[in-house]
Amino acid sequence: MTDVTHFIYLTPMLFIWGIYYGLRTRIQRKAASIRDEALKSGLTQPASLHPVMNSSRCLGCGSCVSACPEKSVLGLIDNKSELVNPTNCIGHGACKTACPVNAITLVFGTTERGIELPIVAPDFETNVPGLFIAGELGGMGLIRNAIEQGRQAMTSIIVHCRKIKGQGLDVVIVGAGPAGLSASLAAQESKLRFVTLEQDTFGGTVSHYPRGKIVMTAPVTLPLVGTVKFREISKESLLEFWTDVIRKTGVQINYRERVEAITTTDRGLEVITPGNIYHAKCVLLTIGRRGTPRKLGVPGEDSTKVVYRLIDPEQYRGQNVLVVGGGDSALETAISIAELSDTVVSLSYRSGAFSRAKEKNRQKVEDMKNSGALNVHMNSTVKEIHDDRVELDQQGTVIVSKNDAVIVCAGGILPTPFLKEIGIQVETKYGTQ
Repeated sequence: MTDVTHFIYLTPMLFIWGIYYGLRTRIQRKAASIRDEALKSGLTQPASLHPVMNSSRCLGCGSCVSACPEKSVLGLIDNKSELVNPTNCIGHGACKTACPVNAITLVFGTTERGIELPIVAPDFETNVPGLFIAGELGGMGLIRNAIEQGRQAMTSIIVHCRKIKGQGLDVVIVGAGPAGLSASLAAQESKLRFVTLEQDTFGGTVSHYPRGKIVMTAPVTLPLVGTVKFREISKESLLEFWTDVIRKTGVQINYRERVEAITTTDRGLEVITPGNIYHAKCVLLTIGRRGTPRKLGVPGEDSTKVVYRLIDPEQYRGQNVLVVGGGDSALETAISIAELSDTVVSLSYRSGAFSRAKEKNRQKVEDMKNSGALNVHMNSTVKEIHDDRVELDQQGTVIVSKNDAVIVCAGGILPTPFLKEIGIQVETKYGTQ
């Protein structure tokens, strides 16, 4: 009777365990497949902040895998968590928060590819007293993180300002992207004396995104506004929302005013622009990492048909367009223009794989290439740009094609010289915090 009872209870338990084991094995095989494909394609370098797992501490519970909003970035292999799709990681940090045994460390760069970043304290102050950095320039490129950092940095600045007596401004905010907007709202909410300067147009790097790009993947809190429950929103809708926030709150932004220098004086910090000199207790840099567009350095690049960002794909309808670059910006630019009718688009990239682009963009490019909607030239560089054509060098073979416009999406040069000039220490991180 006892054996029968054991059989009755053990059978369903073994059945359930068998199903669980089978599902877990299937999940781990899929993760291994994703990892192997990334290795095969050379897609092994994370763009910025990313997790490193301590395998001896990892329980293999899968909490980090489930917590990652991007999906298919982390996976379980041999009952241990791994970063299986490094190039898709954009630094959410949700994995570290979800880990119950603190087996995950978030780091910048890798042993193979270093990332230059300014040295910033936990309160966002640099080695220059009163000079703070928040957002993408400090390594936090995710919009949600940049917004949060802008708000947190302003909290630190308020504490700093209370320690200093004197007239003039409390803070000069340089940059009107996500971090700069959040900081400006926080400064106004706290009734600080401040000015926000933007050398370009509103929105910072976001304004340079291709039309229709989906941004923001989690709710955020904006000072004077409250919680904004966006999960996925287009670039245009986000900029429209921000514009409405500025209108309703009355935050003032000085557009087209570029900062030329920042110096330390006995009155605090002095911010010099072409038309003004601002004296302030603090300065917050939220200028991003894009900096000056990286140029190709080839004959003909000074032509007016060469630009370094996409404003509106519609302006290229009916034209022969060359897009240069291999990151998300380049792929999204090529895709958005190639979707127009009567348009011939070519994409040139110097490497053999799009190692810095998201999987969905790589797949879209591959699909458009197979359908003939997009010409893709891997392992190629621009040799020369002419008025009516462009020459590419593809491993010794010269490709000549008709051309009306060239869009270079090769990223920007980190404003390291500017940072060093104003005294900020910069370090290269090779897989460190």
